[in-house]
Amino acid sequence: MQKKIVLVGYMGTGKTSIGKKLADKLAIPFIDLDHYIENQEGISINQLFKTKGALYFRKQEKIYLEKLLNDNKSFVLATGGGTPCYYNNMKKIIEHAVSVFINTPLNELVSRLQKEKAKRPLISHLTDVDLTEFVAKHLFERNQFYQQAKINYNNNTTIDTIVNDLAKQIATTH
Repeated sequence: MQKKIVLVGYMGTGKTSIGKKLADKLAIPFIDLDHYIENQEGISINQLFKTKGALYFRKQEKIYLEKLLNDNKSFVLATGGGTPCYYNNMKKIIEHAVSVFINTPLNELVSRLQKEKAKRPLISHLTDVDLTEFVAKHLFERNQFYQQAKINYNNNTTIDTIVNDLAKQIATTH
């Protein structure tokens, strides 16, 4: 039976780390949507934003997300933090997959993102004080989309515990 699991949540919540382990546990492929887009477009997300702009990126993101969701293959998909918030992406995710919101507290997100700022163009220019405000504002705007997920998982434990818990929940919802 085909299984599609789509992880949503803000950047730094651990969607990729959790997704890889969950895919291994379920013995299905893992896909990182940003990496998939980079492979399809032949250019990094950073370069896509710089050369073609955010609107182009969001349109391509929608196209590639729909392509994956309409494919007849099983997978665990980690989306970008903004993916569910544009077009009708969250509706499509809910229709075609088991959606999982990886919910991480603000202070934990800020702590993680402070260490990763250089690798994340959206926040690389922000001071630590501005980072907290930026993340809080984004979470406020995006939570309405994330909260629509079928499974809302509070990420406040180890990755292995999260993966085991999610595997059990997915088995009962799919």
